Amino acid sequence: MSQTPNSAAPAAPSRRGKLLRGLLVIVLLLIAAAALWYFMFGRWFEETDDAYVGGNQVQITSMITGTVVGIAADDGMRVERGQVLVQLDRSDTEVALQQAEAKLAGTVRQVRGLYRSVEGAQAELNARQVTLKRARDDFARRKDLAATGAISNEELAHARDELAAAEAAVAGSRETFERSRALVDDTVIATQPDVQAAAAQLRQAWLNNARAGIVSPVSGYVARRSVQVGQRVQPGNALMAVVPTEQMWVEANFKETQLRHMRLGQEVELRSDLYGGDVRYTGHLTSLGMGTGSAFSLLPAQNASGNWIKIVQRVPVRIAIDAKQLAEHPLRIGLSMKAEVSLRDQKGEVLPSQVATGSVFDTDVYSKQMHDADEAIHSIIQGNLPQRADAAAAAGTKATAAVGQQPTTPPHASKAG
Repeated sequence: MSQTPNSAAPAAPSRRGKLLRGLLVIVLLLIAAAALWYFMFGRWFEETDDAYVGGNQVQITSMITGTVVGIAADDGMRVERGQVLVQLDRSDTEVALQQAEAKLAGTVRQVRGLYRSVEGAQAELNARQVTLKRARDDFARRKDLAATGAISNEELAHARDELAAAEAAVAGSRETFERSRALVDDTVIATQPDVQAAAAQLRQAWLNNARAGIVSPVSGYVARRSVQVGQRVQPGNALMAVVPTEQMWVEANFKETQLRHMRLGQEVELRSDLYGGDVRYTGHLTSLGMGTGSAFSLLPAQNASGNWIKIVQRVPVRIAIDAKQLAEHPLRIGLSMKAEVSLRDQKGEVLPSQVATGSVFDTDVYSKQMHDADEAIHSIIQGNLPQRADAAAAAGTKATAAVGQQPTTPPHASKAG
């Protein structure tokens, strides 16, 4: 009975030793598994949760001064490219447009008068040339007669005076003709400088009137509407923003120590806090930032100061998102994301070697306004040309009749008038 406690004592240390040895084996196996996982998988991935959704925020601004009379879209509403979002009062712009239209029409008619003045000046020059030729012939005959004594010297002097007057009249007519022709030479009515100046004023007035309706450059969703009815807006004032949801990306801020093996084009797995782990996006690296966040901050750090502490910097990396996945599960600008980059593909570049060409992001909604303005100008010019008169001027016939030749049909001549 007294030997039972002594026989049980050595069993307890033996059991603890087995447990410790088993625990050590488990720890070693875990370490080996972790090492194996790292060398097989872990070292080929870099991840961060310092990532956020970015996107284009198209600012809607006014190009002219005006008073807001209508707002067609509010925050969160879907708008299409070219849709009018804000309407300004058109009273002033319509008055200016009418004045510009009237001025262009009047200028066209004045220029038609310039072409007519060239015709009249040439006709007058031709008539004076006929008179000069007659005066020269008369003077020559009288000079021969005076030599034989058939006429008096006084009559010869009168003939000489008439010849001088005819020569002076031809010189004056020639100067008038050249001055008139200089205003329209080598032009048609549409390209005459005065007409072009009036057309430019009409084009500006037309654009101002068209810009009273502020349109959306892109399709997307309205955000940050600040404009109010009755507000007096100035050019450049931000009225609202339009966010195209199909043009979004992720801005992931990786530590500088994580960028060593990152290359352009590497695949990225993205998860959003909005959808949780149920939705995973597929993306790829499109650019590695050209500077750290602190370098481009409003107040960059002064590392040359005495109290310096080294801090691991972060570099923004842009990640493109698959468009189809983005359409199925829309994101919002600023949402938190988790990014995991696969480093297996090392064929890409750190910086792109090709030069950027073409347009990254553009719109053509404003080009139609210029086209409509040009159409209006063409219509007004044609509307102020008669059906038959000035046909040669409109077609570009130039006043090229040589001064001093026998009378010919004047350039730009027409029988209608």
